[in-house]
Amino acid sequence: MKTISILGSTGSVGCATVDLIKEMRDEFVVDSLTANQNWHLLAEQAKIFKPRYVAVSKHEYYQPLKSALAGQNIQVASGEKAIIEAGEREVDLLMAAIVGSAGLLPTVAAIKKGTTVALANKECLVSSGEILIKELNKSKAKLLPVDSEHNAIFQVFETHNKSHLDRLILTASGGPFRDCTLEEMKDKSPTEALAHPNWNMGEKISIDSATMMNKGLEIIEAHYLFGVKESVIDVVIHPQSIVHSLVSYLDGSVLAQLAHPDMKIPIAYTLSWPKRMNINMPQLDLSKVGLLEFNEPDTDKFPALKLARESINLGGSACLVLNAANEIAVAGFLAGKIRFTDIVSLVEKVLEKKIGAAPKSIEEVILMDNEVRKFTESIVGA
Repeated sequence: MKTISILGSTGSVGCATVDLIKEMRDEFVVDSLTANQNWHLLAEQAKIFKPRYVAVSKHEYYQPLKSALAGQNIQVASGEKAIIEAGEREVDLLMAAIVGSAGLLPTVAAIKKGTTVALANKECLVSSGEILIKELNKSKAKLLPVDSEHNAIFQVFETHNKSHLDRLILTASGGPFRDCTLEEMKDKSPTEALAHPNWNMGEKISIDSATMMNKGLEIIEAHYLFGVKESVIDVVIHPQSIVHSLVSYLDGSVLAQLAHPDMKIPIAYTLSWPKRMNINMPQLDLSKVGLLEFNEPDTDKFPALKLARESINLGGSACLVLNAANEIAVAGFLAGKIRFTDIVSLVEKVLEKKIGAAPKSIEEVILMDNEVRKFTESIVGA
């Protein structure tokens, strides 16, 4: 049986992971679960799986969580250090599903420990890619991408033929506003931006999909994950979200991974890797899917794509700044403080002001990240 810890077990990816493990109870032992503040759901999950350790990042929820789990023989903890401790535990697999930079320290702790990490937190690689890759090279850890696009590439990327690679091709649904004009997008509400046509995701990721910043972050993530130049990574709009990404080789072959747009599929692949898992999922019937469309993205309408590429080429702390500023800008939009089209333009302004030397340690990453957030908040008016 495989031992697993789930960081962020109450979020969208965490809940999907929990659902899959429920189907395969005889194959997994849950060692630890963590949440930010949803202690009610965390307690429910803990009662089902009886983990050795649970932690909530907000101290104020420690006592109600502990009371809810009284008599369960489960260690209960709270605070940032408690979440990091969950990352340091001896397990076969860690699902890193905490959204945003909050997932950085426990993910790094797991990598240093040599744990295999299923990474659903793209911000970790975006803000500290070079540091994470160095830590991976030093340890025996393995990084398994959970994002559907990178998971697809991981499945069809022939590492022994890397010298014959032509391109990595990330597919993008285009989000809820792919057919809107730039003028029409200016007045879009958070409710409209959250209504993704294909995927059921958390708030932050849904807004990133609407601005296509998620695809920009994925370009950066692919750059680090697969060790390729930005210029080798393409993006195509694929409204059906059936082809999740493709790898093109110099001999003219293009390999693709296809599946229904359901996060349980890439999650299941990371849970069972290097094997595959039987899950309760309908098989893909291409005759019923019908037409599959592919189009070039409009980078004038979705400038986040250009901004992400520029950040890679600028180097230094540019990718970190892009990520931190974007998180605050998205929060500002959801709070009604800025318009939808202000999100990326605000990120661009912060990039112009705050790019510095590349961080040399995780501690420097956190200091820079906090500084950029505070600066961005001062512009948003938080």
